Amino acid sequence: MNARSQIFELSVEGRQVEEAVASIFHTVLFHRSLGKFKYKEEGSYSVGTLGYTDVDCDFIDLTYVCCSSHELDRNLKREITSFSDALRSHDGQRSGQISLEFFQRKRSRWLFQPECIPWEVWTVRLDLLALHSEHERQVCREQVGDLLTDKIMCVAEAMNRHEFLPKMPTQAELDLVFDTSYTDVQPYLFKIGFSTSGPANASVSSTMKKLIKETLSL
Repeated sequence: MNARSQIFELSVEGRQVEEAVASIFHTVLFHRSLGKFKYKEEGSYSVGTLGYTDVDCDFIDLTYVCCSSHELDRNLKREITSFSDALRSHDGQRSGQISLEFFQRKRSRWLFQPECIPWEVWTVRLDLLALHSEHERQVCREQVGDLLTDKIMCVAEAMNRHEFLPKMPTQAELDLVFDTSYTDVQPYLFKIGFSTSGPANASVSSTMKKLIKETLSL
């Protein structure tokens, strides 16, 4: 099975990295999570309520919605912070990408680990901008907010398509499809990976710098 893949490219200031990635990944996870399953008997279950909350960004003109799960937020923040720290530690042109991959497990024969089969991957590619004035930072704050609003709309549109999702499992197979380790939410199984090698994407960075200069000249 080929996993669906979506790639978003952005140029941001270093201090915007965590909020930019979090806004996209939290939006995806909001659509890829359910309330906790409660089984009454095999084949009969109820789904708990999925809470949500608004998040106001500090360095981007953006507010987005996420699951109101402290555990999920903490785990996601840990991964994104590791990516941000690695990205910002490089000298010169800095770029990297981070991916949110959804997968399902397939039981293997005795003594073998279950096989992990990806079915959807969301990737954010970032280039870091070097800005030199508070005015430039304010313009960037607004521009990145507008771009992320468009990306979040793209996520919502993708979720409304009738595409493959793992079928609802039986109680015995619940942990082959969902992450049952959280107490207040039940997302589809996912993992996060990132890399910071390779040169910056000159075309994306140049486009963003051009937008900032054009705005400053108005």
